[in-house]
Amino acid sequence: MTHSFNKHDITRDACMLRGPLRRQGYDWWWHSLTARDENGAEKPFFIEFYVCNPDLAEDEPVLGQLPANAATGKKPSYLMIKAGCWGEDHCQLHRFFAWKDVNMHADAPFSIDAADCHASETRIAGSIKITAEEAAAHPEWMCDAGEMSWDLQVDKQIAFNVGYGASKPLRDMEAFAMYWHAEGMKSAFSGTIMLNGRKYTVTPDTCYGYADKNWGRDFTSPWVWLSSNHLVSKKTGKQLMNSVFDIGGGRPKIYFAPLDRRLLGVFYYEGKEFDFNFSKVWLDVRTKFSFREDEERVYWHVVQENVHAVMDTMIICEKKDMLLVNYEAPDGSKKHNRLWNGGNGFGVVKLYERKHGGLELIDEIEATHVGCEYGEYDIEQ
Repeated sequence: MTHSFNKHDITRDACMLRGPLRRQGYDWWWHSLTARDENGAEKPFFIEFYVCNPDLAEDEPVLGQLPANAATGKKPSYLMIKAGCWGEDHCQLHRFFAWKDVNMHADAPFSIDAADCHASETRIAGSIKITAEEAAAHPEWMCDAGEMSWDLQVDKQIAFNVGYGASKPLRDMEAFAMYWHAEGMKSAFSGTIMLNGRKYTVTPDTCYGYADKNWGRDFTSPWVWLSSNHLVSKKTGKQLMNSVFDIGGGRPKIYFAPLDRRLLGVFYYEGKEFDFNFSKVWLDVRTKFSFREDEERVYWHVVQENVHAVMDTMIICEKKDMLLVNYEAPDGSKKHNRLWNGGNGFGVVKLYERKHGGLELIDEIEATHVGCEYGEYDIEQ
Protein backbone atom coordinates (compact mmCIF):
# COMPACT_ATOMS: atom_id res chain seq x y z
CA MET A 1 0.00 0.00 0.00
CA THR A 2 1.40 3.37 -1.00
CA HIS A 3 1.06 6.37 1.27
CA SER A 4 2.26 8.84 -1.36
CA PHE A 5 0.42 12.18 -1.28
CA ASN A 6 1.22 12.92 -4.94
CA LYS A 7 -1.64 10.71 -5.97
CA HIS A 8 -3.99 12.09 -8.59
CA ASP A 9 -7.64 11.23 -8.01
CA ILE A 10 -10.17 13.08 -10.15
CA THR A 11 -13.04 11.36 -8.31
CA ARG A 12 -12.26 13.79 -5.47
CA ASP A 13 -12.71 16.62 -7.98
CA ALA A 14 -16.26 15.46 -8.71
CA CYS A 15 -19.11 17.56 -7.32
CA MET A 16 -19.64 16.39 -3.74
CA LEU A 17 -23.12 17.85 -3.19
CA ARG A 18 -25.00 14.63 -2.50
CA GLY A 19 -27.42 13.64 0.24
CA PRO A 20 -27.83 16.28 2.99
CA LEU A 21 -25.12 18.47 1.39
CA ARG A 22 -27.57 19.24 -1.42
CA ARG A 23 -29.61 21.24 1.11
CA GLN A 24 -26.74 22.59 3.19
CA GLY A 25 -23.44 22.27 1.41
CA TYR A 26 -20.92 23.99 -0.82
CA ASP A 27 -18.25 22.82 -3.21
CA TRP A 28 -15.68 24.91 -4.99
CA TRP A 29 -12.90 24.58 -7.53
CA TRP A 30 -10.15 27.15 -6.98
CA HIS A 31 -7.39 28.20 -9.41
CA SER A 32 -4.64 30.76 -8.85
CA LEU A 33 -1.76 31.76 -11.10
CA THR A 34 0.53 34.56 -12.25
CA ALA A 35 0.19 36.27 -15.65
CA ARG A 36 2.17 38.99 -17.45
CA ASP A 37 1.02 42.10 -19.29
CA GLU A 38 2.44 43.29 -22.59
CA ASN A 39 5.28 45.05 -20.74
CA GLY A 40 6.22 41.87 -18.88
CA ALA A 41 4.89 43.07 -15.51
CA GLU A 42 3.55 40.26 -13.35
CA LYS A 43 0.04 40.06 -11.95
CA PRO A 44 -1.42 37.29 -9.80
CA PHE A 45 -5.01 36.16 -10.52
CA PHE A 46 -7.60 33.79 -9.07
CA ILE A 47 -10.65 32.10 -10.60
CA GLU A 48 -13.10 29.97 -8.64
CA PHE A 49 -16.33 28.12 -9.35
CA TYR A 50 -18.42 27.90 -6.15
CA VAL A 51 -21.68 25.92 -5.96
CA CYS A 52 -24.14 25.97 -3.07
CA ASN A 53 -27.36 24.20 -1.98
CA PRO A 54 -28.72 22.85 -5.31
CA ASP A 55 -31.87 21.42 -3.70
CA LEU A 56 -32.95 24.93 -2.63
CA ALA A 57 -32.86 26.27 -6.20
CA GLU A 58 -35.30 28.92 -7.40
CA ASP A 59 -35.70 30.65 -10.76
CA GLU A 60 -33.18 33.31 -9.73
CA PRO A 61 -29.97 32.93 -7.69
CA VAL A 62 -30.86 32.96 -3.97
CA LEU A 63 -28.44 35.28 -2.15
CA GLY A 64 -28.14 34.73 1.59
CA GLN A 65 -26.88 38.24 2.29
CA LEU A 66 -29.95 39.89 0.78
CA PRO A 67 -31.64 41.49 3.83
CA ALA A 68 -35.03 39.96 3.04
CA ASN A 69 -33.49 36.48 2.84
CA ALA A 70 -31.37 37.01 5.96
CA ALA A 71 -34.49 38.12 7.88
CA THR A 72 -36.41 34.98 6.98
CA GLY A 73 -33.43 32.61 7.29
CA LYS A 74 -33.53 31.72 3.60
CA LYS A 75 -30.38 29.81 2.61
CA PRO A 76 -28.33 30.64 -0.49
CA SER A 77 -28.55 28.59 -3.67
CA TYR A 78 -26.50 29.29 -6.81
CA LEU A 79 -23.36 28.87 -8.85
CA MET A 80 -21.01 31.77 -8.11
CA ILE A 81 -18.08 32.53 -10.37
CA LYS A 82 -15.44 34.35 -8.34
CA ALA A 83 -12.54 35.94 -10.21
CA GLY A 84 -10.10 38.74 -9.67
CA CYS A 85 -6.54 39.74 -8.96
CA TRP A 86 -4.15 40.58 -6.17
CA GLY A 87 -1.81 43.58 -6.03
CA GLU A 88 -2.40 47.22 -5.18
CA ASP A 89 -5.40 47.28 -7.57
CA HIS A 90 -6.78 44.02 -6.12
CA CYS A 91 -10.40 43.14 -6.75
CA GLN A 92 -12.84 40.27 -6.39
CA LEU A 93 -15.73 39.96 -8.83
CA HIS A 94 -18.77 37.70 -8.40
CA ARG A 95 -21.23 36.47 -10.99
CA PHE A 96 -24.22 34.41 -9.87
CA PHE A 97 -26.29 31.85 -11.78
CA ALA A 98 -29.52 30.12 -10.80
CA TRP A 99 -29.20 26.33 -10.90
CA LYS A 100 -31.62 26.09 -13.85
CA ASP A 101 -29.02 27.97 -15.92
CA VAL A 102 -26.16 25.64 -14.93
CA ASN A 103 -25.21 22.52 -16.84
CA MET A 104 -23.09 20.37 -14.54
CA HIS A 105 -21.53 16.97 -15.05
CA ALA A 106 -21.17 16.10 -11.38
CA ASP A 107 -19.21 12.84 -11.70
CA ALA A 108 -15.53 12.60 -12.60
CA PRO A 109 -14.26 14.09 -14.78
CA PHE A 110 -16.39 17.04 -13.64
CA SER A 111 -17.51 19.91 -15.86
CA ILE A 112 -19.58 23.03 -15.22
CA ASP A 113 -21.11 25.28 -17.86
CA ALA A 114 -23.20 28.43 -17.43
CA ALA A 115 -23.48 30.99 -20.25
CA ASP A 116 -19.86 31.60 -21.38
CA CYS A 117 -18.35 30.21 -18.14
CA HIS A 118 -16.74 26.77 -18.14
CA ALA A 119 -14.68 24.72 -15.71
CA SER A 120 -13.27 21.23 -16.08
CA GLU A 121 -10.07 19.35 -15.27
CA THR A 122 -8.31 20.77 -18.33
CA ARG A 123 -9.86 24.18 -19.08
CA ILE A 124 -11.41 27.21 -17.37
CA ALA A 125 -13.08 30.04 -19.25
CA GLY A 126 -15.54 32.82 -18.53
CA SER A 127 -16.24 36.47 -17.97
CA ILE A 128 -17.60 38.84 -15.33
CA LYS A 129 -18.58 42.48 -15.73
CA ILE A 130 -19.79 44.56 -12.79
CA THR A 131 -20.21 48.33 -12.90
CA ALA A 132 -19.46 50.56 -9.92
CA GLU A 133 -23.18 51.38 -9.74
CA GLU A 134 -24.14 47.70 -9.62
CA ALA A 135 -21.55 46.89 -6.93
CA ALA A 136 -22.79 49.81 -4.81
CA ALA A 137 -26.46 48.86 -5.27
CA HIS A 138 -25.91 45.17 -4.48
CA PRO A 139 -23.92 44.65 -1.28
CA GLU A 140 -25.37 41.13 -1.19
CA TRP A 141 -23.09 40.33 -4.15
CA MET A 142 -20.15 40.84 -1.73
CA CYS A 143 -17.89 42.09 -4.53
CA ASP A 144 -16.10 44.95 -6.24
CA ALA A 145 -16.56 46.55 -9.65
CA GLY A 146 -14.52 45.54 -12.68
CA GLU A 147 -14.41 43.50 -15.87
CA MET A 148 -12.47 40.29 -16.40
CA SER A 149 -12.51 37.46 -18.93
CA TRP A 150 -10.27 34.43 -19.29
CA ASP A 151 -9.63 31.31 -21.35
CA LEU A 152 -7.01 28.99 -19.88
CA GLN A 153 -5.80 25.45 -20.41
CA VAL A 154 -4.93 23.64 -17.19
CA ASP A 155 -2.34 20.89 -16.65
CA LYS A 156 -2.48 19.61 -13.06
CA GLN A 157 1.01 18.20 -12.50
CA ILE A 158 1.57 17.43 -8.80
CA ALA A 159 -1.26 16.48 -6.45
CA PHE A 160 -1.80 16.75 -2.71
CA ASN A 161 -4.15 13.93 -1.87
CA VAL A 162 -4.92 14.14 1.85
CA GLY A 163 -5.67 10.41 1.92
CA TYR A 164 -8.13 8.82 4.33
CA GLY A 165 -9.41 12.17 5.68
CA ALA A 166 -11.28 12.82 2.40
CA SER A 167 -11.87 9.18 1.44
CA LYS A 168 -15.27 7.96 0.29
CA PRO A 169 -16.28 6.39 3.65
CA LEU A 170 -15.60 9.65 5.51
CA ARG A 171 -17.29 11.68 2.76
CA ASP A 172 -20.35 9.44 2.87
CA MET A 173 -20.57 9.81 6.65
CA GLU A 174 -20.03 13.58 6.34
CA ALA A 175 -17.54 13.19 9.17
CA PHE A 176 -15.86 16.54 8.57
CA ALA A 177 -17.43 19.98 8.18
CA MET A 178 -14.88 20.89 5.48
CA TYR A 179 -12.89 18.67 3.11
CA TRP A 180 -9.89 19.41 0.89
CA HIS A 181 -8.25 17.96 -2.20
CA ALA A 182 -5.49 19.58 -4.29
CA GLU A 183 -5.48 17.78 -7.63
CA GLY A 184 -3.00 20.35 -8.96
CA MET A 185 -1.01 21.96 -6.13
CA LYS A 186 1.51 22.48 -8.94
CA SER A 187 -0.39 23.30 -12.11
CA ALA A 188 0.66 24.70 -15.47
CA PHE A 189 -1.79 27.17 -17.02
CA SER A 190 -1.65 28.66 -20.51
CA GLY A 191 -3.83 31.20 -22.27
CA THR A 192 -4.98 34.77 -21.82
CA ILE A 193 -6.76 36.96 -19.27
CA MET A 194 -8.33 40.36 -19.89
CA LEU A 195 -8.71 42.63 -16.87
CA ASN A 196 -10.25 46.08 -17.19
CA GLY A 197 -9.11 46.39 -20.80
CA ARG A 198 -5.56 45.09 -20.29
CA LYS A 199 -4.41 41.81 -21.77
CA TYR A 200 -2.34 39.35 -19.74
CA THR A 201 -0.60 36.25 -21.06
CA VAL A 202 -0.31 33.08 -19.03
CA THR A 203 2.54 30.66 -19.79
CA PRO A 204 3.25 27.29 -18.14
CA ASP A 205 6.80 28.14 -17.03
CA THR A 206 5.99 31.42 -15.26
CA CYS A 207 2.41 30.96 -14.04
CA TYR A 208 3.34 29.18 -10.76
CA GLY A 209 -0.18 27.79 -10.88
CA TYR A 210 -2.28 26.09 -8.24
CA ALA A 211 -5.65 24.25 -8.35
CA ASP A 212 -7.58 22.69 -5.47
CA LYS A 213 -11.07 22.26 -4.11
CA ASN A 214 -12.91 22.44 -0.81
CA TRP A 215 -16.37 21.21 0.06
CA GLY A 216 -18.56 20.56 3.07
CA ARG A 217 -21.36 22.00 5.18
CA ASP A 218 -19.34 24.79 6.82
CA PHE A 219 -15.95 26.53 6.83
CA THR A 220 -13.13 26.36 9.36
CA SER A 221 -11.86 28.93 11.86
CA PRO A 222 -9.03 29.67 11.91
CA TRP A 223 -8.61 29.18 8.17
CA VAL A 224 -5.03 28.78 6.97
CA TRP A 225 -3.58 28.26 3.49
CA LEU A 226 0.00 28.63 2.21
CA SER A 227 1.36 27.25 -1.06
CA SER A 228 4.03 27.98 -3.66
CA ASN A 229 5.88 26.24 -6.45
CA HIS A 230 8.16 29.20 -7.24
CA LEU A 231 11.02 28.01 -5.05
CA VAL A 232 14.75 28.71 -5.11
CA SER A 233 17.30 26.65 -3.20
CA LYS A 234 19.65 28.75 -1.06
CA LYS A 235 22.03 25.80 -1.16
CA THR A 236 22.49 25.85 -4.94
CA GLY A 237 20.99 29.22 -5.93
CA LYS A 238 18.89 27.40 -8.52
CA GLN A 239 15.15 27.28 -8.99
CA LEU A 240 13.58 24.01 -7.85
CA MET A 241 11.66 23.04 -10.97
CA ASN A 242 9.96 19.93 -9.58
CA SER A 243 8.94 21.17 -6.14
CA VAL A 244 5.93 22.59 -4.32
CA PHE A 245 4.67 22.96 -0.77
CA ASP A 246 1.10 23.22 0.46
CA ILE A 247 -0.23 23.86 3.97
CA GLY A 248 -3.87 24.16 4.92
CA GLY A 249 -6.54 23.64 7.53
CA GLY A 250 -7.14 25.27 10.88
CA ARG A 251 -9.57 23.69 13.24
CA PRO A 252 -11.25 20.70 11.64
CA LYS A 253 -14.63 19.68 13.00
CA ILE A 254 -15.61 16.03 13.28
CA TYR A 255 -19.35 15.66 13.81
CA PHE A 256 -19.50 19.32 14.94
CA ALA A 257 -16.79 18.79 17.62
CA PRO A 258 -13.73 20.92 16.81
CA LEU A 259 -10.28 19.34 17.07
CA ASP A 260 -7.29 21.33 18.28
CA ARG A 261 -5.73 23.72 15.80
CA ARG A 262 -4.41 21.31 13.17
CA LEU A 263 -2.86 21.80 9.76
CA LEU A 264 -2.14 19.47 6.89
CA GLY A 265 1.20 20.17 5.24
CA VAL A 266 3.38 18.65 2.54
CA PHE A 267 6.57 19.50 0.68
CA TYR A 268 7.28 17.81 -2.64
CA TYR A 269 11.02 18.53 -2.86
CA GLU A 270 12.47 17.61 -6.26
CA GLY A 271 10.55 14.34 -6.26
CA LYS A 272 11.02 13.48 -2.58
CA GLU A 273 7.92 13.64 -0.37
CA PHE A 274 7.83 15.20 3.09
CA ASP A 275 4.41 14.57 4.60
CA PHE A 276 3.00 16.35 7.67
CA ASN A 277 -0.56 15.05 7.51
CA PHE A 278 -1.95 14.68 11.05
CA SER A 279 -4.42 12.00 9.90
CA LYS A 280 -1.48 9.65 9.17
CA VAL A 281 -1.01 8.55 12.78
CA TRP A 282 2.16 6.56 12.08
CA LEU A 283 3.95 9.81 11.18
CA ASP A 284 3.32 11.26 14.67
CA VAL A 285 2.80 14.75 13.26
CA ARG A 286 3.01 17.79 15.51
CA THR A 287 2.25 21.33 14.37
CA LYS A 288 2.66 24.78 15.83
CA PHE A 289 1.43 27.81 13.97
CA SER A 290 0.98 31.50 14.58
CA PHE A 291 -0.40 34.41 12.60
CA ARG A 292 0.03 38.07 13.32
CA GLU A 293 -0.48 41.36 11.54
CA ASP A 294 0.80 44.89 11.82
CA GLU A 295 -0.20 48.03 9.93
CA GLU A 296 1.39 46.96 6.63
CA ARG A 297 1.93 43.20 6.62
CA VAL A 298 0.61 39.83 7.73
CA TYR A 299 2.87 37.03 8.96
CA TRP A 300 2.55 33.25 9.17
CA HIS A 301 4.90 30.93 11.03
CA VAL A 302 4.26 27.18 10.82
CA VAL A 303 6.50 24.47 12.27
CA GLN A 304 5.54 20.91 11.37
CA GLU A 305 7.33 17.80 12.59
CA ASN A 306 7.02 14.11 11.88
CA VAL A 307 9.14 11.09 12.77
CA HIS A 308 11.42 11.72 9.77
CA ALA A 309 11.61 15.46 9.18
CA VAL A 310 10.83 19.04 10.21
CA MET A 311 9.46 21.84 8.01
CA ASP A 312 9.72 25.42 9.26
CA THR A 313 7.73 27.86 7.13
CA MET A 314 7.76 31.66 7.53
CA ILE A 315 5.67 33.68 5.06
CA ILE A 316 4.92 37.41 4.80
CA CYS A 317 2.44 39.24 2.58
CA GLU A 318 1.90 42.98 2.11
CA LYS A 319 -1.63 44.04 3.08
CA LYS A 320 -1.78 46.47 0.16
CA ASP A 321 -1.56 43.47 -2.21
CA MET A 322 -4.22 41.43 -0.42
CA LEU A 323 -7.98 41.39 -0.23
CA LEU A 324 -10.52 40.31 2.34
CA VAL A 325 -12.13 37.44 0.50
CA ASN A 326 -15.91 37.03 0.81
CA TYR A 327 -17.98 33.87 1.10
CA GLU A 328 -21.29 33.12 2.72
CA ALA A 329 -21.75 29.72 4.34
CA PRO A 330 -24.47 27.34 3.12
CA ASP A 331 -26.61 28.22 6.15
CA GLY A 332 -26.67 31.83 4.92
CA SER A 333 -24.38 33.23 7.62
CA LYS A 334 -21.24 35.24 6.89
CA LYS A 335 -18.93 34.51 9.79
CA HIS A 336 -15.64 35.23 8.00
CA ASN A 337 -15.35 39.00 7.63
CA ARG A 338 -11.55 39.30 7.91
CA LEU A 339 -10.36 36.46 5.74
CA TRP A 340 -7.03 37.75 4.42
CA ASN A 341 -6.24 36.35 0.98
CA GLY A 342 -3.16 36.98 -1.16
CA GLY A 343 -1.21 35.64 -4.11
CA ASN A 344 2.21 37.23 -3.77
CA GLY A 345 3.41 36.20 -0.36
CA PHE A 346 7.11 35.56 0.14
CA GLY A 347 9.31 33.91 2.70
CA VAL A 348 11.57 31.02 3.62
CA VAL A 349 10.98 27.33 4.17
CA LYS A 350 13.61 25.31 6.04
CA LEU A 351 13.51 21.56 5.56
CA TYR A 352 15.32 19.27 8.00
CA GLU A 353 15.83 15.53 8.20
CA ARG A 354 16.07 13.69 11.50
CA LYS A 355 19.49 12.03 11.69
CA HIS A 356 21.51 10.49 14.52
CA GLY A 357 19.16 11.91 17.13
CA GLY A 358 19.40 15.45 15.72
CA LEU A 359 18.32 17.58 12.77
CA GLU A 360 20.23 17.99 9.53
CA LEU A 361 19.32 20.85 7.16
CA ILE A 362 18.29 19.50 3.77
CA ASP A 363 17.76 22.92 2.24
CA GLU A 364 16.68 26.46 2.96
CA ILE A 365 14.27 27.54 0.26
CA GLU A 366 13.18 31.00 -0.80
CA ALA A 367 9.50 31.03 -1.74
CA THR A 368 7.74 33.73 -3.77
CA HIS A 369 4.34 33.96 -5.47
CA VAL A 370 2.94 32.31 -2.33
CA GLY A 371 -0.80 31.82 -2.21
CA CYS A 372 -1.79 32.69 1.34
CA GLU A 373 -4.87 32.98 3.51
CA TYR A 374 -5.79 33.52 7.14
CA GLY A 375 -9.02 34.31 8.90
CA GLU A 376 -10.98 33.68 12.07
CA TYR A 377 -14.71 33.97 12.64
CA ASP A 378 -15.91 37.28 14.08
CA ILE A 379 -17.59 35.29 16.87
CA GLU A 380 -16.08 31.89 17.57
CA GLN A 381 -18.69 29.20 16.97
